[in-house]
Amino acid sequence: MNPTIKSTDKAAQHILLEQKTFLRRLNSWDWGFALIMTMVAVFSQLHVGHNMDIYEIAILWISCAASILLGWFFKPLRVFIIASVFLAYIGVTFYNGDIAQADRFVLKYFLSSQSAIMWQCASIFLALLCYIAGALLTRKNQAPTNTLLGIASNLTWISALAGFTGLLVRWHESYLLRPDAGHIPVSNLYEVFILFLVITALMYLYYESKFAIQKLGGFVLSFMAVVVIFVLWYSLSREAHAIQPLIPALQSWWMKIHVPANFIGYGAFCMSAMLGIAELLAIRSETAGKKSWLPESQAIEEVMYKAIAVGFLFFTIATILGALWAADAWGRYWSWDPKETWAFIVWLNYAIWLHLRLVAGWRGKVLAWWAVIGLFITAFAFIGVNMFLSGLHSYGEL
Repeated sequence: MNPTIKSTDKAAQHILLEQKTFLRRLNSWDWGFALIMTMVAVFSQLHVGHNMDIYEIAILWISCAASILLGWFFKPLRVFIIASVFLAYIGVTFYNGDIAQADRFVLKYFLSSQSAIMWQCASIFLALLCYIAGALLTRKNQAPTNTLLGIASNLTWISALAGFTGLLVRWHESYLLRPDAGHIPVSNLYEVFILFLVITALMYLYYESKFAIQKLGGFVLSFMAVVVIFVLWYSLSREAHAIQPLIPALQSWWMKIHVPANFIGYGAFCMSAMLGIAELLAIRSETAGKKSWLPESQAIEEVMYKAIAVGFLFFTIATILGALWAADAWGRYWSWDPKETWAFIVWLNYAIWLHLRLVAGWRGKVLAWWAVIGLFITAFAFIGVNMFLSGLHSYGEL
């Protein structure tokens, strides 16, 4: 046997022996974060447990465990979660059990749900401008990153923090307005759009840090800016920001798990579409033999694939949860309601996309175009059905 190969095998085995399990890789900061989240869950149950049934208490502790695991998996998320809970607690404290306190300076300009959400919207536009300017600067200087792109990433974090804080405070405000009808803020299009912006920002920030794709931020943030424009129009023209009591169809604990899972899928699919546009531009430059300021098309496609895979997983979970909710509410799992039908079309679209990539081995322009077209299919399932069709889900009309 070749002694070089033998020594290489021994080195590889030695490296494997030195690798630690996931739990052994955790440090004191990780366990400290877990302790903080556990204390938050205990505090929440002790102070608002009277408003929760057994299912909601279970959701509280599952959410606590999920937050801990996410914080261990993506370290920056620990600061985000703690900061958003802390800011929301400050906002709740300033209300002091009275919705009339909303005129206080800190609430009026920073920590009421509406002011926090407005900060979210402003941060998204500022982040978009910095991403575009930073990308143009990298094109000029031929550098992978710069200060402007770093500022853009920080502004995207701020937008997610402000939006999530706003949702948490809005949850409390719903109880202040109607103590017997408070609810989690995912019950109408306005609220789920804010959730969508938070989820999309966090997912993009994860992929940005993992794959060093800061130059693609302008693509993702441009779509988010369009959503912000819609949210602002929807709020001003329809008074959508006003907190309304839940209709009977939504008075269920199923909503607390079905809607967030759904919007992880929606956020991933929309982000993948914008990455598809970036890949098409990169392919065009590569085909023409020009040096592109974008990452290589294969690298963009890899991120797009991972986003679709994660989105497909959560969209599948959300569809199953929706069927269980339908059985609980209407006595049947599936009724081919327009919303259900289009959800199935979305699921089938990305199932075929993943099959073609993983089994058939397709790559490149076709899959990029497919992801872009998938955005329109997803958008129609999300909002087009509410605008043009009616059915059992008509409570989501514009």
